[in-house]
Amino acid sequence: MSVAAPVEIERPESAEETSVVPEPDVPWVTLVHNDPVNLMSYVTYVFQAYFGYSKDKAHKLMLDVHLKGRAVVSSGSREEMERDVQAMHGYGLWATLTQDRN
Repeated sequence: MSVAAPVEIERPESAEETSVVPEPDVPWVTLVHNDPVNLMSYVTYVFQAYFGYSKDKAHKLMLDVHLKGRAVVSSGSREEMERDVQAMHGYGLWATLTQDRN
């Protein structure tokens, strides 16, 4: 008794598969949130020390954190933003990452 070998069948691509257009890569952002622990001067210092922001830019971002409850402090790839969030945690700041859906 002879057993037939399995036959590979090529499946043609459907119209749906061929017309899928990849979405552009949506950048990720690091958000620093307001907290009742850190002084405003310290938050300004962290933004200058870690991100290399000017004193004016760091102060503006700190005011956004303090007055609006949060500020976008950096944007880029998910991996870069994960690194920035971890760094902010290392400085004792509350930070999260999310996709920038503006």
